[in-house]
Amino acid sequence: MSDDIWRRRERGDEPVDESADEERRLRFGPNDTGPLPHWTEPATGELPKVQPSASSRGDDDDVDVWSSFTSDSPVWRDDAPVSRDPSGGIDRDATGEVGAPYDLSEPFERRSGATGEVPSPDLPPPPPRREPGRIMIGTDPSGAERRNPPGGPRRRAGAQQRSGRPAGPARTPERAARTGGRNLPAAVLTGVVLAAAFIAAILWRPIAVIALIVVVLGIASFEYFGKVTEKGYRPAIATGLAACVAAPLAAYWLGAETLPLVLALAFVAGSASFIGAKSVEAGPLPNMAITTMGVTWIGLLGSYAALILRWSNEPVASDLGTDTLLLAVVGIVANDIGAMFVGSAAGRTPLRAWISPSKTVEGLIGGAVMTIVVLLVVGIGDFSDTWTSTTDLLLLGVVIAVTAPLGDLVESMFKRNLDVKDFGSLITGHGGVLDRFDGFLFALPAAYYLTLVLLPLAG
Repeated sequence: MSDDIWRRRERGDEPVDESADEERRLRFGPNDTGPLPHWTEPATGELPKVQPSASSRGDDDDVDVWSSFTSDSPVWRDDAPVSRDPSGGIDRDATGEVGAPYDLSEPFERRSGATGEVPSPDLPPPPPRREPGRIMIGTDPSGAERRNPPGGPRRRAGAQQRSGRPAGPARTPERAARTGGRNLPAAVLTGVVLAAAFIAAILWRPIAVIALIVVVLGIASFEYFGKVTEKGYRPAIATGLAACVAAPLAAYWLGAETLPLVLALAFVAGSASFIGAKSVEAGPLPNMAITTMGVTWIGLLGSYAALILRWSNEPVASDLGTDTLLLAVVGIVANDIGAMFVGSAAGRTPLRAWISPSKTVEGLIGGAVMTIVVLLVVGIGDFSDTWTSTTDLLLLGVVIAVTAPLGDLVESMFKRNLDVKDFGSLITGHGGVLDRFDGFLFALPAAYYLTLVLLPLAG
């Protein structure tokens, strides 16, 4: 309507009723300050009146939401900081075109100029990001939580990238059970050599067996601490090695009462060694945990071989220690051989596929049967003067059939967590010493306490 009036006025066609035009002027309701002037009229230079806010009138129904934005308000951030122009806070390129505003991580007042300050181009740089140390609490350097199951796509893809050729098919439990994961002729030959050395040491004298035990535990602990160091941990290696070697010697000469002392001294010495570190980035908590694990797993459990052999120093039962240790070793080896052959021939059901697909339920049963049969055959042949009861030999076979595979499975679980195939490669066909004697570390303590219960001479 206003446009029509303007056109008629411009053409001079007819007079315009100014009162009607006044009535049609734009208004804003009861709080209107008056009619707005027509856009064709010259500017008066007057400022518009400001109505009092609802908060000043005590009106709670209409709250001024902008009044809450104070200096304590949240600050917007941007992922990528933008360069700043010190003259006006706007980024301009070489052509003078206005670009993105300067860094949005600054407080709102400084960006908007409300404080009256001019942004300085020499703002202090952000504090340097503290890089994590080698090991931090709550982390696992092996990345086990991010690793796919064995044979998964990520593992095969990584193997393909490293080798430069297409990865082969996934290793299923059945395929792994048939291959066995060993060089069988080399494993048999190595086993025969180790058995001959052990039997020769027993036939000679107990001190030779103790020397063999100390060497085995020393090499096993060296493999363990070397592998965890390779994977990112920083254990107290000197303390751990000393404890694993001292534990069997103390057990043989002074008895089981010394083992808690060895563990306590190892813990104190290892913990004190981290006090000299420069900061907590040395990871004293996880690294002492990995050190104590090695001392307990290898040093403490391996010392039960020395405790069993110590019985041979008693005049009443001079053959009990050597007989028990030999029977335990024979049973553990028979369990391993039975599990390997039966699992390779008929293994279908994995025990725990995420730990080792080559260990199957069928292999576990085959190893148990082989253990019991071999020990009963040895008992019938009057091999020992101390283990003469068929029931005692049967119980010993059952204990070994349960604990030896458990020790083997635990060691495989630790290797899976560290993402290694073996702890070492010293023994041909078997990997490292720790890989060969993992079942002994669980079976020998069980055989020791079973002997204390069954045979009065042991006490």
